[in-house]
Parts: sequence; structure tokens; C-alpha cells
Amino acid sequence: MTLTETQLDSMLKLQDDMNSKVNPDWVSAKNNWHRAICVEGVEAIEHHGWKWWKKQDCDMAQLRMELVDIWHFIQSALIQSKHGNIPLAKMEMVAELNLFQKSVHFDNQYHAIANINLLEKLDLLVGLAAAKRTNLALFESLLLDCGMDWLELYKQYVGKNVLNVFRQDHGYKAGTYIKIWNGREDNEHLVEVLGMVDLNAGDVRDILYTSLKARYILVLGNS
Repeated sequence: MTLTETQLDSMLKLQDDMNSKVNPDWVSAKNNWHRAICVEGVEAIEHHGWKWWKKQDCDMAQLRMELVDIWHFIQSALIQSKHGNIPLAKMEMVAELNLFQKSVHFDNQYHAIANINLLEKLDLLVGLAAAKRTNLALFESLLLDCGMDWLELYKQYVGKNVLNVFRQDHGYKAGTYIKIWNGREDNEHLVEVLGMVDLNAGDVRDILYTSLKARYILVLGNS
């Protein structure tokens, strides 16, 4: 299943709105979104587990959430490269998805996506980002390896977008936001909340925001 143009258009606009909330002139600020992809990719590797000298369990829920974070930055990088022109950014994404690429060219080699495992794909994603590049076929393959498809990404993205707006509304940029709620990151609370609401509901953004706020108020009350 691939993204519909309506879903893609909706996500690109949500991303533009979120970035504009942080900085109305975000496009001209030329933030290094590929660096952000690198960092989130490394965090995804940590959630997967990579240390051969100790026992590690893969935290798939958090790994999926890292992919959602990476999608924020992929969209941001593309919108910025098109000087804020969302229709043009959407057109390029649709064109790339329609190529149905089977391999990724990096470091003078062609990497067949079907022949590398999840951890190797994350390595490749980080390497591409360090070279200021992304590849949607590789990202789609990562989604599938993590038990997601584009529709699931769309739903998860809406959830994380709500969390990002919530963070900004509660002092994230000013440094007054409390990210650890009762010993766990707000991301982990979002995963729980997402599992308790109907993501197809028309007012899902309001429901998610209200649920997060209720938990946050409880944390403030206990601090």
C-alpha cells in the first residue's frame, strides 16, 4: 500500500505548520534536517540493539516511533529544498515513490534493498543522511521491516505531530517543558495513548491532545 496524494498533501501541510510554529521563517533558516535524520537514525539503531557483546532486546514500538520522527525530517528537508513550495514537494515525492526502486546507490555501490537486513538498512539511511540524501524506497522498506505500511505511518505521524504541537504549547522551545513523565519519556506515553484511541476518528487530533494534556497535568501535580 502506498500513500495517497491526499495523505501526502495533508502530512506536508502539517509539517509546514509545525515548523512554522517553531519559526515562521523556517524555510529560509536552512536548518540541517539531514543531520536530524542522522541522529534519529542512530537512536533507531540503539532501540534495535546492535552490541554483539551483550544481550539486547529490540524495542520495536520505539523503533517505529523513531521512523515517524525521521519522516518529519525527510518532509522538512524536501519542503526546504523546494523553497516552501508544498505542491512541488508533493510532486517530487510522488514521482520518486512511483519509481519503485529496488536498490540504493551509495559510496560507489548499489545496495539491493531486498538483500540487506533491518540494521543494515538503518546504517544505510544514516550514511545517506550524512551525505545529505534520502531515499523513499529505503524508507518504505524500513517501514515494512518494522511491521508498518504507509497508512500506519500516516496515523502515527498525526499522533507525533500532535505531541510536537503539545510540546511547543507547553514550553519546549523555552526549555520549561518536562519531557520525562513519571519516569518515562513523553514518546512512550504517546505510544500508549495511540493504542487507546480510534486513529480514524475525525477529531483524533483533539482527542490525542486532550489525553496527553491530562497525563501531563498529572505529572505537574506530582512534581
